[in-house]
Amino acid sequence: MYAIIATGGKQYKVQENDVLEVEKLDAEVGSKVEFDALLLSDDGKVTVGTPKVAGKKVVAEVLAHGKGDKLQIFVYKKKNTHHRAQGHRQPFTRIQIISVGK
Repeated sequence: MYAIIATGGKQYKVQENDVLEVEKLDAEVGSKVEFDALLLSDDGKVTVGTPKVAGKKVVAEVLAHGKGDKLQIFVYKKKNTHHRAQGHRQPFTRIQIISVGK
């Protein structure tokens, strides 16, 4: 059984016991979060929501918060003395899927 969920402007295909990193969620470590199922597949029977599958949720536990790898952004204008360097680390939340479609 798997489901498609949406969080942080992205969609993820999840199954029970999956661990994934999503955009930072406003939840404490160890707490449970629920996501609406956009699509649910159970033994080949696929249910597509409009836009969500009615009454079906995906429950996950927050494992940790963190920051991703550093990205270097460098802007350079040729024939000028203009250049700018900047770094960025995207915050994320690591979650583990506990139940799908309950």
